[in-house]
Amino acid sequence: MKYLNIILVCILFLTSCGKENIEVVSPGSKLRVVIETKDSLSYKVLFKEKEIIKPSVIGLNVEGKMLGVNPKIRTIHSRSVNEMIEPLYGKFKSLSDNFNETRIDFEGDYSLIIRAYNEGVAYRLITNLGEKIMVNNEIVNVNIANDPAVIFQETSNYTSWELMHMDYSSASAITDGKRSITPVLFTMPDNVKVVVAESDVRDYPGMYLEKEGTGFKGDFAQYPDSTALGSWGFVSVVQRTRDYIAETNGDREFPWRVIIATDDDKELLTNELVYKLATPQVLTDVSWIKPGKAAWEWWHDAMLPGADIPSGMANRNTALYKHYIDFAAENNMEYLMIDAGWSHIFDLTQVNPKVDIKEIINYGKSKNVGVFLWCVAMALTDKADEYLKMMHDWGAVGIKVDFFDRDDQLAMDWYETIARKAAENKLMVNFHGCSKPTGMQRMYPNIVNYEAVRGAECSKWDLTANPKHHVTFPFTRMLGGTLDYTPGAMRNCSPQLFKPLDPGLPFAQGTRCHELAMFVIYDQYLAMLCDSPSEYRKDAKVMKFLSDVPVTFDNTVVLDAKVGEYVLTAKQKGDNWYIGGMTDWTARNLTVDFSFLDKDKQYQVDIYKDGDDAGLWATHYTFETQSINSDSKMTIPLAQGGGLAMRIYLQ
Repeated sequence: MKYLNIILVCILFLTSCGKENIEVVSPGSKLRVVIETKDSLSYKVLFKEKEIIKPSVIGLNVEGKMLGVNPKIRTIHSRSVNEMIEPLYGKFKSLSDNFNETRIDFEGDYSLIIRAYNEGVAYRLITNLGEKIMVNNEIVNVNIANDPAVIFQETSNYTSWELMHMDYSSASAITDGKRSITPVLFTMPDNVKVVVAESDVRDYPGMYLEKEGTGFKGDFAQYPDSTALGSWGFVSVVQRTRDYIAETNGDREFPWRVIIATDDDKELLTNELVYKLATPQVLTDVSWIKPGKAAWEWWHDAMLPGADIPSGMANRNTALYKHYIDFAAENNMEYLMIDAGWSHIFDLTQVNPKVDIKEIINYGKSKNVGVFLWCVAMALTDKADEYLKMMHDWGAVGIKVDFFDRDDQLAMDWYETIARKAAENKLMVNFHGCSKPTGMQRMYPNIVNYEAVRGAECSKWDLTANPKHHVTFPFTRMLGGTLDYTPGAMRNCSPQLFKPLDPGLPFAQGTRCHELAMFVIYDQYLAMLCDSPSEYRKDAKVMKFLSDVPVTFDNTVVLDAKVGEYVLTAKQKGDNWYIGGMTDWTARNLTVDFSFLDKDKQYQVDIYKDGDDAGLWATHYTFETQSINSDSKMTIPLAQGGGLAMRIYLQ
């Protein structure tokens, strides 16, 4: 085999060095990447033999020298891989890692690796320049074909990832200079979906897409030269930048540039390409990493109507947090999240005298409920070792790190440093106020959540956390990985009755069943229940579902889906299945085909579906139990902003 590989390399070198085009084809031949090496290095992508990305330049400007101009090939290596990845947890027990890869080494000590999977293609640059380098810019061009419609998370800064999606009927309708967070989703005239994303961003800034002429180009935050505290006094704000994007090792791999393509919207909801391309797990002892659900006080202002203790934000104290622990324990929830207010913002050793953290943590242990503690990112930049050890010694199981609000190279280093040091102290991490994930959770599976989504918190102050949004971001943001939407609202509202409310007990847009479906459809490995324990205790059937539904699964089957309109997903855990369905503001029928169930077995299904008047009174739902098998089908009407949820178990 060793000699066959050498022969293959030699043949490729002899047959390709004189050519200007090199092709890499996916295992199923659906996707094809063509690398052109004439005057400049470029690529184009074909899906089912139709061009979706026209020739687009690849390059790297290193201290004024452009790698990729007049490229001269030295060697070409190709390989095929067909293996399995066993994630520590996720929505699949195992993932197929099947791709064809070509590596092209060029004169000038740089290389290009191209991979073609059945679900997408990717490339990355590699340099072997030996010493520290300044990267002035990376040239990433995406000359999208056919002037497609675009879902564009438009931003004018490099500090926010919790934005609404702008719908453009065509790429040409976007003004030059407009910039979007990635992933960006394009819809071709023939309904082929193309998503541009990135993976394995380490020691490097995150990528945006900026409209330029008839296409798009990669855009990156410049390297910070000076920073100061701003935005409430505890967020690091870049005041001045240098004229390059990264200061890094000259011998390194750069992030993957990812193109996902499909003509079936359902496939986007199971696409794990960003995860597959990321650096494999580096942790050895992972026994302490346990995804789960958490009670949480912040969204509903710590209000406990009818409770026998004082509640509300002014009464966050030891007794109140014990009440949340009791609620979690009653309902088989693994965690309590204690949000801002338990300590000084910067000095975590200065604990709020009303909150005895050690007593709360010990009480939680007696009830098998672990405790996460909130802090701002800036509190950990200089004293991560001290504070993380302190929280570990107290017995905390995890941290929620908030207000990064950056993804320049230095900020991206913070994420990795915090994840690594948290792992050294056996602490799980929920990143909040953060940039979108690009696969670091594979390398450090103690990262159980990223926010980077316009979540339920927005119900407190505007209309943006609405059902159309709920059935859009699973096809874009969720491609990057787990998210911290924080569902579970119990004051569900139709558009006629909804209004933002802050402070107080907020409302949420969409029906009660729409909200339940989020716990199945969304990938959230630390799933916070955002509402008050007092509200959940009013509805035993809802609480039964929320207690039972897992946060990780063995298998995922998307039954029906259309970007921005509806989602219907089934997920398996052991012998049980869970189904979630959601629609936008359009009432519609969704048909559940149970053919994914084991043949020759009989099941029971608990069904939560919108009430007849849920289009107006969104809290109304019906509950029923039926017998089903793999031959069963069921058509269920969903109200405007409606949903359905099911739990399936053996008879």
